[in-house]
Amino acid sequence: MPLPDFKEKLHPTLKTYFGYDAFRPQQQAIIEHVLEGNDTLVIMPTGGGKSMCFQVPALIFEGVTLVISPLIALMKDQVDGLRANGISANYFNSSQTVEEQHRILEQVAKREIKLLYVAPESLAGLSNILNERYISCIAIDEAHCISSWGHDFRPSYQQLGFLKRSIPNIPIIALTATADKATRQDIMEQLNIPHAKQFISSFDRKNITLEVRSGSEKVKQIISFIKKHPNQSGIIYCLSRKNTEQLAKKLNSNGIEATAYHAGLNFNERNKVQEDFVYDNTQVVCATVAFGMGIDKSNVRWVIHHNMPKNIEGYYQEIGRAGRDGLDAHALLFHSYADVIQLRRFALGAANEDVQIAKLERMKQFSEATTCRRKILLGYFGELLEENCGNCDVCKNPPQIFDGTIIAQKILSAVYRLKQEEAIGMVLDVLRGSQNAAVLEKGYQTLKTFGIGKDIAWKDWQHFAIQLINQGYCEIAFHKNNALQLTEFSKNVLFNGAKVPLTKPVHVNEPKIAEKAPSRKTKRTKTKTEDSLFERLRKLRYNIAKEEDIPAYLIFSDKTLIEMERVRPMSLMELMDVSGVGQHKAEVYGDEFIAEILNFMGAKLKKEKKKATHLVTYDLYKKGLSVEEIAMQRKLKDTTVYSHIAKLHSDGKNINIYDFVSKSEVAAVQKAQQELDNPTALKPYFDYFEEQIDYFKIRLALSVIDSKK
Repeated sequence: MPLPDFKEKLHPTLKTYFGYDAFRPQQQAIIEHVLEGNDTLVIMPTGGGKSMCFQVPALIFEGVTLVISPLIALMKDQVDGLRANGISANYFNSSQTVEEQHRILEQVAKREIKLLYVAPESLAGLSNILNERYISCIAIDEAHCISSWGHDFRPSYQQLGFLKRSIPNIPIIALTATADKATRQDIMEQLNIPHAKQFISSFDRKNITLEVRSGSEKVKQIISFIKKHPNQSGIIYCLSRKNTEQLAKKLNSNGIEATAYHAGLNFNERNKVQEDFVYDNTQVVCATVAFGMGIDKSNVRWVIHHNMPKNIEGYYQEIGRAGRDGLDAHALLFHSYADVIQLRRFALGAANEDVQIAKLERMKQFSEATTCRRKILLGYFGELLEENCGNCDVCKNPPQIFDGTIIAQKILSAVYRLKQEEAIGMVLDVLRGSQNAAVLEKGYQTLKTFGIGKDIAWKDWQHFAIQLINQGYCEIAFHKNNALQLTEFSKNVLFNGAKVPLTKPVHVNEPKIAEKAPSRKTKRTKTKTEDSLFERLRKLRYNIAKEEDIPAYLIFSDKTLIEMERVRPMSLMELMDVSGVGQHKAEVYGDEFIAEILNFMGAKLKKEKKKATHLVTYDLYKKGLSVEEIAMQRKLKDTTVYSHIAKLHSDGKNINIYDFVSKSEVAAVQKAQQELDNPTALKPYFDYFEEQIDYFKIRLALSVIDSKK
C-alpha cells in the first residue's frame, strides 16, 4: 500500500541508518516509486547502491520487506550488515532448526523485523505470512537468474511468478547489475510485472581500470601483479576447479597466501573460504565464477580473469565485485584462443547455442580491441561514451601500429603450405623452424616456409596471427580441429600487394616462479605499512570486527576511513559529518575511533616534551614558517598542520587566517553557504567544490565568515 507523506522521511532515514547526506543518482526516484506501491525493475551496476533501493523503503513501510536472494551462504553477511547499521533484519533458510524458523515467523507477526531474507527454495516455509497483512514489499535480488537469456540462469527462480498472483497489491522490485534488453523483458514477464517501470543506471564504473593481456605465461604475470598490489583483497576467476587448485598452489609456492574455491568443495569448506575472505583473513581467492555473487565486501581492490568469460554480462558482473567503495580498483583479463575454443565447445549443443556463441564472439571482440575498452563495454549495454575513458590499457598505452604486410604474408603462406589443415600452434612451429616430434613426423621441415620466422619469438608470432584472424585474413575452422584457413581477403595480401596494419606486442617483465613449495621459513609477501592514521583506523576496525564476529567493512568502509583521516573529527558531531557514519554507528563505535584519532594526533608528545602538539606548531608559526615548512620540520602531513591551525584559531590564538585560506576561497565558501542554505556539516561544501577545496580550508573560511557576523 502506498504511504502518505513518506518523502519527508527519506533523507533522515538515509542519514540515521546509513550515514549519507544524499542519495546516489536514481536512488531517490526508485525509492519513491516503490513507496508509491509500484512494481519496479532496477538495472544498476554492482557498487551503485541497489540494496539501498529496497532497504530504505523497508524502513518506512509498516510491514516486513521480503528479500529473495539466490545464495543461502550470503544471507548472514547481508543481515549482519543491516544489524551493524541498527536495522532489525533476519534470514529464513533450510540451515535453521524448526524452532528458529518458528521464532522468525513470530518476529514477522509482531512486526519486530523490517527485512527478511529468503532463498527461492525456502519460500514454501513462509506460506503463513505471504499475505498483505504482513508483507509490505518484495525485493528480488540478482533478478537475472530468472531468465534463461541471462548469464547465470537458475531454475529455482522460475517459481517466483506466483508471488504477484498471490499478493497482487504488494509492490515487487526486481534488481540486477546486468541484463540486456531480452533479459529485462524476460524478467518482467516471468515475474508477472509486465508494466513495471524500468530504471537503468549508467553502467560506467569509472574507478575500475580495465586491462587485457595476452594469455601467455599467465602465472608469472599474476604473481607480478599481486606483488605490486600487496595487502589488497582480490579474486582470480578460473574456468575449472582444477585451475583454481593449481593456481592457488603455485601462488602459495611463491610466497602469496591464496585459497581455492569451487563447487567440488563441501559446504563447510566453501563457507570457510568465503568467510576468511570476507573477514579479511584471506586476501586472495582463486575461484570459479559462482564465488562473489551477493558478497557486499566493499574493499576488493582487484579482479583477475585467469580465463576469458563466456559473455560480457558475466565479465561485467564479476569485475563489479572490485571497488564497490568507489575507490580505485583494477580488472585484469587474460585472453587466449585456447579459452575461445573451449568456451565455444561448451556452447555447442546448448538450447540457445546461437545466442551463446554470438555473446562469446562479442566477448572475444572486447578482448582483442585496439580502441577504448570502456566504450565497447558500455556500448554493449546500450550506453554511449563520447570520449575515450583514459582508464583502460588501450587509452593509457595506445597500440603502436606498423606495416605488417611481410609478417602477414609469411603467416598466410604457411597456412597455405600446410593445406589449411593445421591449428595455429603448428603454423607457428613451422614458421619458427621447431624440431619437435609433431613437425618432423609430418615432414613439415621440408616446406619452403619452415624456419622463415626464426627471428621473431613464438608468442609474438601468436600475437600477429591473432590479429590476422581478427581482421578477417584467416579464420579458425572449429569443426575441423580448429585448423587455420584462408579467406577471400587472403589473396589480396599474398598476390595483390594489399597492406596489412598490425600492432606491436607488449611485453611484461615477470618474476621467476618457484618450482617447489616453500619451507616453513619462506617469507610470505608482506609490505611494511607506514604508521598513518588510515592504517591505525584500519587496525582498530579489524580488531572490533574480530570481537563482534562480523566482516571489517561492515564497521566502516575504506572510503569512510580515508575521509576520517582527511577530516580528523574530534567529536561525535564532527564524526557524523563523515560520509558513511550514521547515528547508530557513531553511538556504537564513535568513541573508539575518535580516541584513535586523538591518540594519533598526540603521538609525538613525548618527543616534544609533552607539550601539546598544536602548540608546537604555533611556536613554529610565530617564527614565520609556512605550513609546508612546519610539516617538513615536524615530519607531519600538511593536513595535520592545518588541523592544528584550526584548533589554534578556535582557541583564540593570534592566527592570521589569510595565511592559510585566501580571500577568494572565503568568498567562494560564503557563496556556497548561501546556495546550500547554510548547512552545518562540512561534507556538502566539500562536494559542492568537487573536492577541490580542503576540509580545513572550508572550516577556516567558515570561521572568518562567522567572525564577521
